[in-house]
Amino acid sequence: MELLKKNIHMERRRVEATTQISLEDDLNIPENKPDVNMLNLERAHLVIEEVRPGSDAVNVRGCLHFCLLYQTLEPGSSLVSLEGSIPFEEKMNMHGVASTDIVTVAGNVEDLTVGIINSRKLSIQSVATLNAWVDELYDVEAPIGIYGEEEVEFRKMPFSLAQIAVDKKDVFRMKEEVTLPSNYPNIYQILWSNVTLGDVEFKVLEGKITVQGDVGLFLLYEGEGEEHPIRSYETTIPFSGVLDCYGCRDGMIPDIGFMLGQQELTIRPDFDGEERNIGIDLTMDMDIRVYEEEETELLTDIYGVKGEVEAVAEQVRLQKLLSKVTGKTKVTERIRIANGNAPILQLLHSEGEVLQESQQVVENGILLQGILNVKVLYITGDDETPYAATQAQIPYQYTLEVPGIQTEDVGNVRARLEQLQVTMLDGEEMDVKAILVFDTTVFRAMPMEMIREVNLSALDNAKLMNLPGLVIYTVKKGDSLWSIGQKYYVPVDALRRWNDLESDELMIGQKLLIVKGR
Repeated sequence: MELLKKNIHMERRRVEATTQISLEDDLNIPENKPDVNMLNLERAHLVIEEVRPGSDAVNVRGCLHFCLLYQTLEPGSSLVSLEGSIPFEEKMNMHGVASTDIVTVAGNVEDLTVGIINSRKLSIQSVATLNAWVDELYDVEAPIGIYGEEEVEFRKMPFSLAQIAVDKKDVFRMKEEVTLPSNYPNIYQILWSNVTLGDVEFKVLEGKITVQGDVGLFLLYEGEGEEHPIRSYETTIPFSGVLDCYGCRDGMIPDIGFMLGQQELTIRPDFDGEERNIGIDLTMDMDIRVYEEEETELLTDIYGVKGEVEAVAEQVRLQKLLSKVTGKTKVTERIRIANGNAPILQLLHSEGEVLQESQQVVENGILLQGILNVKVLYITGDDETPYAATQAQIPYQYTLEVPGIQTEDVGNVRARLEQLQVTMLDGEEMDVKAILVFDTTVFRAMPMEMIREVNLSALDNAKLMNLPGLVIYTVKKGDSLWSIGQKYYVPVDALRRWNDLESDELMIGQKLLIVKGR
């Protein structure tokens, strides 16, 4: 007799580690850049260049890449852009990792502080978090039936499985071109840009994944002409495309994380040879997991009728999809500029970033807490310092509804900014309205005893002789047809037939006829 088995493809996080690093450096202003008078905007992100795993540790090499926008008092353009990077190399302890493992590392900039040392030197200080992990795929051999001539009794349990069908990283590339409206001056140079992704949706089809969404573009640039006028331009560009994805089928469940990767903006001439077109070359880095839900029946127990059957089992954890949910919350706040700053004349640009600080399972949901970082660039009423910026950290708290969720359920919540609107109230105050989006796919781990093999042996003669030929059995608390049949080595169907039972429900004190050897 043999077990009929099927492979269930599962995934688990075998090892992970987190560390925080501090990066700092002094930046000398290049000779071709004018003196610094006031800082306006700054932005930074971590670039992971090399991940080298070893024994119980991983070496991570990369850099902090930063962009700055500052104001100068020198003749010419009043706003100047500057870029730079600070290299780093960090050894992270990861107990259980080996040199052959594929380690994924992601970095987040928690804080960036830029200070003016003097008009030709800046100080850059940053705190960043490195997260490293090893995910691995493995197969569970699940018993689904019995093959053989031996007379045995077995039972199955229906089970809804969520097994992984696709697990890979991929890159979606976007190439677009936009043209400035006719009333805008030609582009001399780009001072600041901000590219965002919005309303991104994925759909799994046969052998592919469709992608659609919007690219938001903000451009602050210096125009052509003697006075080099500074102009801002903002637009939204829809995009769509298809990624080949072997193993995907219609109806499967996508769980896809994404973020902007490489961003390249180029100034291009239009048909008249004027610098009015902006070429947009972007990549979206995708962490793709696609799951397949399957209803199956697993063999859960077995006993012999003509002989002894020993079922050897092991503890395994299967997973089922609990919920795939998306939630939105609105955040509002008023921002007041610092005392002594020049009053607001006109808002130029605002950008935000959602930082998630904690998530906690509560009744029927996940409690999320964090902050929304908002930066605003505006024109002032001061001719000497015509531009200024302010920033604020707005706390948020939101419960993402997940009916039936339990503390041990697994779900990684992704947060993103969907809308940000900043309006001027007066010369000192702004009103901020934002919509934050959270989504997650929650799985429930189902521990169970999985039968790994079955051993057969002849029924002990002494035990067989001690079994009565005819029994009137009185049902006790906790009895079932299965447990009674197992005790007397008779099939469950025979118990039903002998006792004219229309269901498997038993009542305490109920009398059952049991016939030996039938």
